[in-house]
Amino acid sequence: MSLIRRYPTDPGIPLIGNTLEMAKDPGAFFLRMYRKHGPVYSVNVFGRRTLVLAGPEATLFLSSPEGRQVLSSKAFWKDFIEEIGANTIINGEDGERHLEMRKLLGQGFSKKALDGNYGLMFDIADRHFDAEWKPGTQPRPLPNMQYLITEQLGELLAGGSPKEYVQDIRLTTLFMLNVLVTKTRPKFFLLSPAYQAAKRRSLELADRMIEDLRVKSEAGELPDNLLGDIYGAFKEGSPYFKENDLPVAILGPYIAGLDTEANTLAAAIYGICKHPEIKAQVQAEADELFKKPTTDIEERDVRKLELINGCVKEALRLWTIAVAQLRSAAEDFTFEGHDVKKGQMIYVATSVPHYMHEFYDDPETFNPRRMMKPQNQHLQKGSYAPFGRGPHVCLGQGIAEAQMALIIARLFHKRDLNLLHPDYKLKTKTAPTPGPTNGFKVRVEAIRN
Repeated sequence: MSLIRRYPTDPGIPLIGNTLEMAKDPGAFFLRMYRKHGPVYSVNVFGRRTLVLAGPEATLFLSSPEGRQVLSSKAFWKDFIEEIGANTIINGEDGERHLEMRKLLGQGFSKKALDGNYGLMFDIADRHFDAEWKPGTQPRPLPNMQYLITEQLGELLAGGSPKEYVQDIRLTTLFMLNVLVTKTRPKFFLLSPAYQAAKRRSLELADRMIEDLRVKSEAGELPDNLLGDIYGAFKEGSPYFKENDLPVAILGPYIAGLDTEANTLAAAIYGICKHPEIKAQVQAEADELFKKPTTDIEERDVRKLELINGCVKEALRLWTIAVAQLRSAAEDFTFEGHDVKKGQMIYVATSVPHYMHEFYDDPETFNPRRMMKPQNQHLQKGSYAPFGRGPHVCLGQGIAEAQMALIIARLFHKRDLNLLHPDYKLKTKTAPTPGPTNGFKVRVEAIRN
Protein backbone atom coordinates (compact mmCIF):
# COMPACT_ATOMS: atom_id res chain seq x y z
CA MET A 1 0.00 0.00 0.00
CA SER A 2 1.47 3.37 -1.07
CA LEU A 3 2.02 6.15 1.46
CA ILE A 4 -0.47 9.00 1.13
CA ARG A 5 1.35 12.37 1.16
CA ARG A 6 0.24 15.96 1.61
CA TYR A 7 1.04 18.15 -1.34
CA PRO A 8 4.01 20.54 -1.42
CA THR A 9 3.44 24.27 -1.10
CA ASP A 10 5.19 27.12 -2.88
CA PRO A 11 5.51 30.23 -0.68
CA GLY A 12 6.14 32.75 -3.45
CA ILE A 13 6.90 36.33 -2.42
CA PRO A 14 6.11 37.44 1.18
CA LEU A 15 2.59 38.88 1.57
CA ILE A 16 1.54 38.52 -2.08
CA GLY A 17 2.67 34.92 -2.59
CA ASN A 18 2.49 33.73 -6.21
CA THR A 19 -0.05 36.37 -7.31
CA LEU A 20 2.18 38.51 -9.54
CA GLU A 21 3.97 35.67 -11.32
CA MET A 22 0.70 33.88 -11.95
CA ALA A 23 -0.98 37.04 -13.25
CA LYS A 24 1.91 37.89 -15.58
CA ASP A 25 2.07 34.55 -17.42
CA PRO A 26 -0.09 31.79 -15.92
CA GLY A 27 0.95 29.18 -18.49
CA ALA A 28 4.66 29.66 -17.81
CA PHE A 29 3.99 29.83 -14.06
CA PHE A 30 2.12 26.51 -13.92
CA LEU A 31 4.84 24.87 -16.04
CA ARG A 32 7.63 26.13 -13.77
CA MET A 33 5.77 24.93 -10.68
CA TYR A 34 5.19 21.53 -12.34
CA ARG A 35 8.91 21.16 -13.05
CA LYS A 36 9.72 22.18 -9.48
CA HIS A 37 7.05 20.31 -7.50
CA GLY A 38 5.53 17.70 -9.81
CA PRO A 39 1.83 17.25 -10.66
CA VAL A 40 0.47 18.34 -7.24
CA TYR A 41 1.28 21.55 -5.37
CA SER A 42 -0.28 24.49 -3.56
CA VAL A 43 0.01 28.17 -4.53
CA ASN A 44 -0.72 31.38 -2.68
CA VAL A 45 -2.96 33.85 -4.54
CA PHE A 46 -3.87 36.98 -2.55
CA GLY A 47 -3.19 35.11 0.68
CA ARG A 48 -5.48 32.23 -0.28
CA ARG A 49 -4.00 28.75 -0.63
CA THR A 50 -5.25 26.89 -3.71
CA LEU A 51 -4.31 23.39 -4.81
CA VAL A 52 -2.99 22.83 -8.34
CA LEU A 53 -3.19 19.55 -10.26
CA ALA A 54 -0.95 19.92 -13.30
CA GLY A 55 0.59 18.26 -16.32
CA PRO A 56 -0.54 15.34 -18.45
CA GLU A 57 -1.43 13.47 -15.26
CA ALA A 58 -4.02 16.13 -14.42
CA THR A 59 -5.31 16.36 -17.99
CA LEU A 60 -6.00 12.64 -18.10
CA PHE A 61 -7.45 12.59 -14.58
CA LEU A 62 -9.93 15.36 -15.45
CA SER A 63 -11.61 13.16 -18.07
CA SER A 64 -11.25 9.85 -16.19
CA PRO A 65 -14.25 8.21 -14.47
CA GLU A 66 -12.79 9.08 -11.05
CA GLY A 67 -12.06 12.66 -12.07
CA ARG A 68 -15.61 13.10 -13.34
CA GLN A 69 -16.90 11.91 -9.99
CA VAL A 70 -14.67 13.81 -7.57
CA LEU A 71 -14.15 17.16 -9.36
CA SER A 72 -16.95 19.72 -9.30
CA SER A 73 -17.33 23.01 -11.18
CA LYS A 74 -20.30 24.32 -9.23
CA ALA A 75 -18.63 26.11 -6.32
CA PHE A 76 -16.52 28.41 -8.49
CA TRP A 77 -19.58 29.83 -10.30
CA LYS A 78 -21.85 30.46 -7.29
CA ASP A 79 -20.93 34.16 -6.91
CA PHE A 80 -21.10 34.74 -10.69
CA ILE A 81 -24.64 33.31 -10.80
CA GLU A 82 -25.75 35.49 -7.89
CA GLU A 83 -24.27 38.65 -9.44
CA ILE A 84 -26.07 38.12 -12.74
CA GLY A 85 -29.33 37.32 -10.93
CA ALA A 86 -29.79 33.83 -12.38
CA ASN A 87 -30.72 30.48 -10.83
CA THR A 88 -28.10 28.53 -12.73
CA ILE A 89 -25.76 28.44 -15.72
CA ILE A 90 -24.32 25.42 -17.50
CA ASN A 91 -20.86 25.91 -15.91
CA GLY A 92 -22.48 25.95 -12.49
CA GLU A 93 -24.00 22.49 -12.78
CA ASP A 94 -22.47 19.02 -12.46
CA GLY A 95 -23.63 15.47 -13.06
CA GLU A 96 -27.01 14.76 -14.65
CA ARG A 97 -28.17 18.37 -14.54
CA HIS A 98 -25.09 19.46 -16.46
CA LEU A 99 -25.61 16.68 -19.03
CA GLU A 100 -29.24 17.69 -19.52
CA MET A 101 -28.22 21.31 -20.17
CA ARG A 102 -25.58 20.17 -22.67
CA LYS A 103 -28.24 18.19 -24.53
CA LEU A 104 -30.51 21.24 -24.73
CA LEU A 105 -27.71 23.50 -26.01
CA GLY A 106 -25.65 20.98 -27.99
CA GLN A 107 -27.29 21.36 -31.40
CA GLY A 108 -27.05 25.16 -31.37
CA PHE A 109 -23.37 25.06 -30.41
CA SER A 110 -22.42 22.40 -32.97
CA LYS A 111 -20.78 22.87 -36.36
CA LYS A 112 -24.14 22.06 -37.92
CA ALA A 113 -25.24 25.56 -36.90
CA LEU A 114 -23.08 26.78 -39.80
CA ASP A 115 -24.84 24.61 -42.40
CA GLY A 116 -26.32 26.80 -45.11
CA ASN A 117 -24.72 29.90 -43.58
CA TYR A 118 -21.19 29.82 -44.98
CA GLY A 119 -22.06 32.37 -47.67
CA LEU A 120 -23.48 34.71 -45.02
CA MET A 121 -20.34 34.38 -42.89
CA PHE A 122 -18.10 35.25 -45.83
CA ASP A 123 -20.29 38.21 -46.80
CA ILE A 124 -19.97 39.59 -43.27
CA ALA A 125 -16.19 39.01 -43.31
CA ASP A 126 -15.82 40.72 -46.71
CA ARG A 127 -17.75 43.80 -45.53
CA HIS A 128 -15.57 43.95 -42.43
CA PHE A 129 -12.32 43.60 -44.38
CA ASP A 130 -13.42 46.25 -46.91
CA ALA A 131 -14.12 48.70 -44.09
CA GLU A 132 -11.27 47.97 -41.68
CA TRP A 133 -8.48 46.21 -43.62
CA LYS A 134 -7.71 48.63 -46.42
CA PRO A 135 -4.31 48.64 -48.22
CA GLY A 136 -1.76 50.79 -46.41
CA THR A 137 -3.58 50.62 -43.07
CA GLN A 138 -2.35 49.03 -39.85
CA PRO A 139 -5.36 47.27 -38.29
CA ARG A 140 -5.25 45.76 -34.82
CA PRO A 141 -6.26 42.08 -35.16
CA LEU A 142 -7.64 41.61 -31.64
CA PRO A 143 -10.38 44.27 -31.58
CA ASN A 144 -11.09 43.71 -35.27
CA MET A 145 -11.67 40.01 -34.69
CA GLN A 146 -13.86 40.77 -31.67
CA TYR A 147 -16.18 42.88 -33.81
CA LEU A 148 -16.17 40.40 -36.71
CA ILE A 149 -16.96 37.40 -34.47
CA THR A 150 -19.73 39.32 -32.71
CA GLU A 151 -21.27 40.34 -36.03
CA GLN A 152 -21.13 36.78 -37.39
CA LEU A 153 -22.59 35.27 -34.21
CA GLY A 154 -25.25 37.99 -34.08
CA GLU A 155 -26.39 37.34 -37.64
CA LEU A 156 -26.31 33.56 -37.21
CA LEU A 157 -28.12 33.49 -33.86
CA ALA A 158 -30.30 36.59 -33.74
CA GLY A 159 -30.57 37.98 -37.26
CA GLY A 160 -28.69 41.13 -36.30
CA SER A 161 -25.35 42.30 -34.94
CA PRO A 162 -24.91 43.80 -31.44
CA LYS A 163 -21.61 45.48 -32.38
CA GLU A 164 -22.32 48.55 -30.26
CA TYR A 165 -22.38 46.32 -27.17
CA VAL A 166 -19.03 44.55 -27.74
CA GLN A 167 -17.03 46.56 -25.22
CA ASP A 168 -19.83 46.33 -22.64
CA ILE A 169 -19.89 42.52 -22.89
CA ARG A 170 -16.07 42.40 -22.68
CA LEU A 171 -15.88 44.66 -19.62
CA THR A 172 -18.69 42.86 -17.81
CA THR A 173 -17.03 39.50 -18.49
CA LEU A 174 -13.61 40.82 -17.42
CA PHE A 175 -14.83 42.04 -14.03
CA MET A 176 -17.10 39.10 -13.25
CA LEU A 177 -14.57 36.40 -14.13
CA ASN A 178 -11.64 38.03 -12.34
CA VAL A 179 -13.56 39.02 -9.20
CA LEU A 180 -16.14 36.27 -8.81
CA VAL A 181 -14.73 33.16 -10.51
CA THR A 182 -10.92 33.18 -10.46
CA LYS A 183 -10.96 35.62 -7.52
CA THR A 184 -7.76 37.30 -8.68
CA ARG A 185 -9.27 40.75 -8.03
CA PRO A 186 -10.93 42.03 -4.82
CA LYS A 187 -14.73 42.38 -4.59
CA PHE A 188 -14.74 46.16 -4.36
CA PHE A 189 -13.83 46.23 -8.07
CA LEU A 190 -17.51 45.51 -8.72
CA LEU A 191 -18.34 48.99 -7.38
CA SER A 192 -16.61 50.52 -10.41
CA PRO A 193 -18.97 52.86 -12.33
CA ALA A 194 -17.51 51.52 -15.58
CA TYR A 195 -18.44 47.95 -14.63
CA GLN A 196 -21.90 48.92 -13.44
CA ALA A 197 -22.60 50.78 -16.69
CA ALA A 198 -21.26 47.91 -18.83
CA LYS A 199 -23.33 45.34 -16.92
CA ARG A 200 -26.45 47.48 -17.30
CA ARG A 201 -25.96 47.79 -21.06
CA SER A 202 -25.22 44.05 -21.43
CA LEU A 203 -28.48 43.20 -19.68
CA GLU A 204 -30.22 45.79 -21.84
CA LEU A 205 -29.02 43.88 -24.91
CA ALA A 206 -30.23 40.60 -23.40
CA ASP A 207 -33.68 42.10 -22.69
CA ARG A 208 -33.90 43.36 -26.27
CA MET A 209 -33.03 39.94 -27.66
CA ILE A 210 -35.47 38.17 -25.32
CA GLU A 211 -38.29 40.47 -26.41
CA ASP A 212 -37.48 39.71 -30.05
CA LEU A 213 -37.65 35.99 -29.29
CA ARG A 214 -40.97 36.44 -27.46
CA VAL A 215 -42.51 38.16 -30.49
CA LYS A 216 -41.22 35.46 -32.84
CA SER A 217 -42.43 32.70 -30.51
CA GLU A 218 -45.96 34.14 -30.39
CA ALA A 219 -45.96 34.33 -34.18
CA GLY A 220 -44.82 30.70 -34.43
CA GLU A 221 -41.54 31.84 -36.00
CA LEU A 222 -39.01 30.88 -33.34
CA PRO A 223 -35.66 30.47 -35.14
CA ASP A 224 -34.01 27.08 -35.52
CA ASN A 225 -30.79 28.05 -33.77
CA LEU A 226 -29.25 28.24 -30.31
CA LEU A 227 -31.33 31.18 -29.12
CA GLY A 228 -34.46 29.53 -30.42
CA ASP A 229 -33.56 26.36 -28.51
CA ILE A 230 -33.05 28.34 -25.29
CA TYR A 231 -36.31 30.28 -25.57
CA GLY A 232 -38.19 27.17 -26.64
CA ALA A 233 -36.94 25.33 -23.55
CA PHE A 234 -38.07 28.28 -21.40
CA LYS A 235 -41.56 28.24 -22.93
CA GLU A 236 -41.82 24.50 -22.32
CA GLY A 237 -41.06 25.01 -18.62
CA SER A 238 -37.49 23.72 -18.52
CA PRO A 239 -36.07 23.80 -14.97
CA TYR A 240 -32.78 25.04 -16.44
CA PHE A 241 -34.14 28.10 -18.24
CA LYS A 242 -36.46 30.05 -16.00
CA GLU A 243 -37.16 33.72 -16.76
CA ASN A 244 -34.23 35.09 -14.77
CA ASP A 245 -31.88 32.53 -16.40
CA LEU A 246 -32.60 33.84 -19.91
CA PRO A 247 -30.32 36.94 -19.95
CA VAL A 248 -27.07 35.10 -19.21
CA ALA A 249 -28.10 32.16 -21.42
CA ILE A 250 -28.87 34.50 -24.33
CA LEU A 251 -25.57 36.37 -23.89
CA GLY A 252 -23.68 33.10 -23.40
CA PRO A 253 -22.43 32.69 -27.00
CA TYR A 254 -20.98 36.21 -26.98
CA ILE A 255 -19.43 35.80 -23.52
CA ALA A 256 -17.92 32.44 -24.53
CA GLY A 257 -16.77 33.35 -28.04
CA LEU A 258 -15.93 37.04 -28.03
CA ASP A 259 -12.55 37.03 -26.29
CA THR A 260 -11.56 33.40 -26.72
CA GLU A 261 -11.93 33.21 -30.50
CA ALA A 262 -10.60 36.73 -31.04
CA ASN A 263 -7.48 36.02 -28.98
CA THR A 264 -6.78 32.80 -30.88
CA LEU A 265 -7.36 34.44 -34.28
CA ALA A 266 -5.07 37.37 -33.44
CA ALA A 267 -2.37 34.95 -32.27
CA ALA A 268 -2.76 32.81 -35.41
CA ILE A 269 -2.45 35.90 -37.61
CA TYR A 270 0.77 36.75 -35.81
CA GLY A 271 2.14 33.21 -36.17
CA ILE A 272 1.32 33.06 -39.87
CA CYS A 273 2.76 36.50 -40.65
CA LYS A 274 5.87 35.75 -38.57
CA HIS A 275 6.73 32.86 -40.90
CA PRO A 276 6.58 33.93 -44.59
CA GLU A 277 6.79 30.34 -45.84
CA ILE A 278 3.74 29.40 -43.77
CA LYS A 279 1.90 32.51 -44.98
CA ALA A 280 2.49 31.56 -48.62
CA GLN A 281 1.15 28.06 -48.00
CA VAL A 282 -1.88 29.40 -46.11
CA GLN A 283 -2.64 31.75 -49.01
CA ALA A 284 -2.41 28.88 -51.50
CA GLU A 285 -4.72 26.67 -49.42
CA ALA A 286 -7.24 29.50 -49.01
CA ASP A 287 -7.13 30.34 -52.73
CA GLU A 288 -7.90 26.71 -53.54
CA LEU A 289 -10.94 26.75 -51.23
CA PHE A 290 -12.39 29.85 -52.85
CA LYS A 291 -12.22 28.51 -56.37
CA LYS A 292 -15.80 27.44 -55.66
CA PRO A 293 -18.61 29.93 -54.87
CA THR A 294 -18.85 30.76 -51.18
CA THR A 295 -22.48 29.58 -51.10
CA ASP A 296 -21.35 26.10 -52.23
CA ILE A 297 -18.79 25.64 -49.44
CA GLU A 298 -19.64 22.84 -47.00
CA GLU A 299 -18.30 21.37 -43.78
CA ARG A 300 -16.18 18.85 -45.68
CA ASP A 301 -14.40 21.74 -47.43
CA VAL A 302 -13.49 23.17 -44.02
CA ARG A 303 -12.01 19.81 -43.00
CA LYS A 304 -9.78 19.90 -46.10
CA LEU A 305 -8.04 23.06 -44.84
CA GLU A 306 -5.29 20.98 -43.25
CA LEU A 307 -2.69 23.72 -42.83
CA ILE A 308 -5.16 26.42 -41.80
CA ASN A 309 -6.76 24.09 -39.25
CA GLY A 310 -3.23 23.27 -38.11
CA CYS A 311 -2.55 26.99 -37.63
CA VAL A 312 -5.68 27.35 -35.47
CA LYS A 313 -4.76 24.31 -33.37
CA GLU A 314 -1.19 25.49 -32.98
CA ALA A 315 -2.35 28.96 -31.89
CA LEU A 316 -4.64 27.29 -29.35
CA ARG A 317 -1.66 25.32 -28.05
CA LEU A 318 1.02 28.00 -28.00
CA TRP A 319 -1.22 30.85 -26.80
CA THR A 320 -3.64 28.83 -24.70
CA ILE A 321 -6.87 30.52 -23.63
CA ALA A 322 -8.04 27.95 -21.06
CA VAL A 323 -4.81 27.79 -19.03
CA ALA A 324 -6.46 26.02 -16.10
CA GLN A 325 -9.85 24.58 -15.22
CA LEU A 326 -11.45 25.68 -11.94
CA ARG A 327 -12.78 22.85 -9.79
CA SER A 328 -13.46 21.86 -6.18
CA ALA A 329 -13.23 18.45 -4.57
CA ALA A 330 -16.71 16.92 -4.34
CA GLU A 331 -15.32 14.26 -1.98
CA ASP A 332 -12.02 13.10 -0.51
CA PHE A 333 -9.69 11.51 -3.08
CA THR A 334 -6.05 10.81 -3.80
CA PHE A 335 -4.15 11.99 -6.84
CA GLU A 336 -0.62 10.85 -7.67
CA GLY A 337 -0.18 9.67 -4.08
CA HIS A 338 -1.39 12.94 -2.52
CA ASP A 339 -4.37 13.40 -0.21
CA VAL A 340 -7.04 15.89 -1.37
CA LYS A 341 -9.88 16.77 1.02
CA LYS A 342 -13.51 17.44 0.17
CA GLY A 343 -14.18 21.14 -0.44
CA GLN A 344 -10.61 21.91 -1.52
CA MET A 345 -10.50 24.56 -4.30
CA ILE A 346 -8.39 23.39 -7.24
CA TYR A 347 -6.76 24.73 -10.40
CA VAL A 348 -6.41 21.90 -12.93
CA ALA A 349 -3.54 23.22 -15.09
CA THR A 350 -4.33 21.41 -18.34
CA SER A 351 -2.17 23.78 -20.39
CA VAL A 352 1.13 22.56 -18.89
CA PRO A 353 1.66 19.76 -21.47
CA HIS A 354 1.31 22.34 -24.28
CA TYR A 355 4.76 23.69 -23.40
CA MET A 356 6.54 20.42 -22.64
CA HIS A 357 9.33 19.17 -24.91
CA GLU A 358 8.33 15.65 -23.94
CA PHE A 359 5.35 16.11 -26.27
CA TYR A 360 6.30 18.90 -28.68
CA ASP A 361 9.53 19.47 -30.57
CA ASP A 362 10.71 23.02 -29.82
CA PRO A 363 7.43 23.86 -28.02
CA GLU A 364 7.99 27.64 -28.04
CA THR A 365 7.94 27.76 -31.86
CA PHE A 366 4.81 28.22 -33.97
CA ASN A 367 4.73 25.10 -36.13
CA PRO A 368 1.28 24.17 -37.50
CA ARG A 369 2.60 21.05 -39.24
CA ARG A 370 3.04 19.38 -35.86
CA MET A 371 -0.77 19.32 -35.75
CA MET A 372 -1.03 17.54 -39.11
CA LYS A 373 -0.40 14.02 -40.36
CA PRO A 374 1.98 12.28 -40.00
CA GLN A 375 3.18 14.15 -36.89
CA ASN A 376 -0.08 14.72 -34.96
CA GLN A 377 1.90 15.55 -31.84
CA HIS A 378 -1.26 16.83 -30.17
CA LEU A 379 -2.84 13.35 -30.23
CA GLN A 380 -0.43 11.98 -27.64
CA LYS A 381 -2.26 11.09 -24.43
CA GLY A 382 -2.69 14.06 -22.12
CA SER A 383 -0.79 16.44 -24.41
CA TYR A 384 -3.51 18.79 -25.70
CA ALA A 385 -6.53 20.35 -23.99
CA PRO A 386 -7.16 23.89 -25.30
CA PHE A 387 -10.90 23.59 -24.66
CA GLY A 388 -10.56 21.81 -21.33
CA ARG A 389 -11.24 18.15 -20.59
CA GLY A 390 -13.89 16.08 -18.92
CA PRO A 391 -17.65 16.66 -18.65
CA HIS A 392 -17.23 20.45 -18.81
CA VAL A 393 -15.20 20.50 -22.04
CA CYS A 394 -16.17 23.55 -24.12
CA LEU A 395 -19.54 22.89 -25.76
CA GLY A 396 -18.78 25.25 -28.64
CA GLN A 397 -15.42 23.70 -29.60
CA GLY A 398 -16.60 22.47 -33.01
CA ILE A 399 -18.25 25.68 -34.17
CA ALA A 400 -15.39 27.79 -32.78
CA GLU A 401 -12.69 25.86 -34.64
CA ALA A 402 -14.68 25.98 -37.88
CA GLN A 403 -15.43 29.68 -37.56
CA MET A 404 -11.78 30.50 -36.87
CA ALA A 405 -10.52 28.41 -39.79
CA LEU A 406 -12.97 30.11 -42.16
CA ILE A 407 -12.00 33.59 -40.99
CA ILE A 408 -8.28 32.84 -41.42
CA ALA A 409 -8.92 31.39 -44.89
CA ARG A 410 -10.99 34.38 -46.03
CA LEU A 411 -8.62 36.97 -44.56
CA PHE A 412 -5.48 35.57 -46.19
CA HIS A 413 -7.34 34.99 -49.47
CA LYS A 414 -8.45 38.61 -49.53
CA ARG A 415 -5.46 40.44 -48.06
CA ASP A 416 -1.67 40.33 -48.10
CA LEU A 417 -0.56 40.96 -44.52
CA ASN A 418 2.81 41.49 -42.85
CA LEU A 419 4.05 42.31 -39.37
CA LEU A 420 5.12 45.94 -38.95
CA HIS A 421 8.62 44.65 -38.16
CA PRO A 422 9.83 41.13 -39.09
CA ASP A 423 11.54 40.69 -35.71
CA TYR A 424 8.47 41.74 -33.70
CA LYS A 425 7.71 39.42 -30.77
CA LEU A 426 4.08 39.14 -29.75
CA LYS A 427 3.18 40.90 -26.52
CA THR A 428 0.45 39.22 -24.48
CA LYS A 429 -1.98 40.01 -21.67
CA THR A 430 -3.86 37.76 -19.25
CA ALA A 431 -7.24 39.40 -18.58
CA PRO A 432 -10.03 38.60 -19.08
CA THR A 433 -8.44 35.72 -21.01
CA PRO A 434 -4.81 35.19 -22.08
CA GLY A 435 -3.90 36.37 -25.56
CA PRO A 436 -2.29 39.12 -27.67
CA THR A 437 -2.48 42.69 -26.44
CA ASN A 438 -4.88 45.18 -27.97
CA GLY A 439 -1.93 47.09 -29.44
CA PHE A 440 -0.69 44.33 -31.75
CA LYS A 441 -0.88 45.57 -35.37
CA VAL A 442 -0.27 44.22 -38.85
CA ARG A 443 0.19 46.07 -42.14
CA VAL A 444 -2.15 45.47 -45.08
CA GLU A 445 0.12 45.40 -48.13
CA ALA A 446 -2.50 44.84 -50.82
CA ILE A 447 -5.84 43.34 -51.80
CA ARG A 448 -5.16 39.86 -53.18
CA ASN A 449 -8.60 38.91 -54.49
